[in-house]
Amino acid sequence: MPGIWETHMTFSLRSRSLFKAIAVLLALALPTALAISSADARAGGGMSSGSRGSRSYSAPPSTTTAPGSTSQFNRTYTQPGAGMNSAASAPARGGLFGRAGGFMGGLAAGFLGAGLLGMLFGGGLFGGLGGLSSILGLIIQIALVVLVVRLAMSWWQRRNAPRAAYANANADAGAAPGPQTSHRSGLAGGLGGFGFGANNAPLEIKPDDYEAFERLLGEVQTAWSNEDVAKLHTLATPEMVSYFEQDLAQNRARNVVNKVTDVKLLQGDLAEAWREGETEYATVALRFALTDKTVDRNTGAIVAGSEQPGEATEIWTFARRPGSGWELSAIQQTN
Repeated sequence: MPGIWETHMTFSLRSRSLFKAIAVLLALALPTALAISSADARAGGGMSSGSRGSRSYSAPPSTTTAPGSTSQFNRTYTQPGAGMNSAASAPARGGLFGRAGGFMGGLAAGFLGAGLLGMLFGGGLFGGLGGLSSILGLIIQIALVVLVVRLAMSWWQRRNAPRAAYANANADAGAAPGPQTSHRSGLAGGLGGFGFGANNAPLEIKPDDYEAFERLLGEVQTAWSNEDVAKLHTLATPEMVSYFEQDLAQNRARNVVNKVTDVKLLQGDLAEAWREGETEYATVALRFALTDKTVDRNTGAIVAGSEQPGEATEIWTFARRPGSGWELSAIQQTN
């Protein structure tokens, strides 16, 4: 049986060679991957964070500056369905028609109610459904009742929806509130749940606004590099500041500090701008130059990045409320 042994030994040698090659590739790839992740240590950490109001789960349109797709948020306070008519996020309803839900559930409940009323007034369970006109009239009445009930439920859900966590942090920061979702009330809010009066009117962005966006790009990176949380509170929403604080805490735990300097906007264009209630939003694509390096806190030695300038392209969303300036509301990465 020498042939079998020789074949087995040849296979074993090949397997060992393959495993060695894989180990070498992993050893070479791991430092590269770590270097890439550390190089994206600028404000936002190279992640997609923040909120875009009711459009948080909708990708912004592509632009000349960022023609590709945009990454979805890795970190956001906005829950799926917040500001949107999302059935998936609605809590399960109990009761006899809990699983049917929607219009059909209301219709069935209406028919049952009509039958019960017929029994009470001596007409039998379906005595009120004798003629065609009676059926049509009943359907119209039921449709109106269901519409009113859904409007009332939509208004109640919006009224009792939990506010974003940064609303509380905003009181400590002393900054103007900047909600990421539109909390509409009354009839307009109820109609918004049906897709009417969504209040996402287009917004005109003027040259002064573009200047504010460019200024915020540099000021946010400078405040991030200086680890100036108080300054960040004046430039970004409390939600974004909370993410900055998390990233800064991780840097302190590693005993490093990220320095972003020489920030210069190279190209930028508007993806979309809209209103939600009193809040105005503008999403812009930014391609900018920067020097991004991470240094040891004690020695100042560079542990990631370099002194060489580089470029980055990101999608920034700004929010503004009446009487206040633009604030950074979200940063998204491009694919």
